[in-house]
Amino acid sequence: MSREELQRRSLAAALGDVAVARVEFDDVAGWVAGVGASPADPLGAEVWAFDRDLSRILLVRNPWRGWVPPGGKVEAGESPRAAARREFREETGVDAELLAQPAGACVRSFHPAKPPTLSLSYAAIVDSAAPLTPEPGQPAAWMSLDDVWESWFPDDVVRMREHAQWLAAGSVSP
Repeated sequence: MSREELQRRSLAAALGDVAVARVEFDDVAGWVAGVGASPADPLGAEVWAFDRDLSRILLVRNPWRGWVPPGGKVEAGESPRAAARREFREETGVDAELLAQPAGACVRSFHPAKPPTLSLSYAAIVDSAAPLTPEPGQPAAWMSLDDVWESWFPDDVVRMREHAQWLAAGSVSP
């Protein structure tokens, strides 16, 4: 299978998750219309991992993006859900079961020199006592959702807090 076919497969999986995501941020529809059937840049996927009390979130300290959810690029042929789970495990050492409904979809640039791309956010409830084994140079830590932390994506703090409140309201069983 060609790389382009693999990218189309990844995009199809992403669009399926966008359709059922709880919230869309930014202009997802405009991005999709602009890229057509095969994006030139990789898609993004991340995990919003909350503790059982839904009061804290597990973040990693990226060298230049600040505190962000664990995540990364979707490899050609990989679904965003699989990429999110893989990246989460690689960056924290924790294996998380993702909740069925994607938390959100957005369009953002992960680097100042790169164009915006589609990124999916998945949620998980994780035992905060689980030992963390982050990647070298990228520490992982539990952050209170009541705090504001330094991040390249300042809107994420509010987005994650609102998602935790939605989960706490009983919309989904953690």
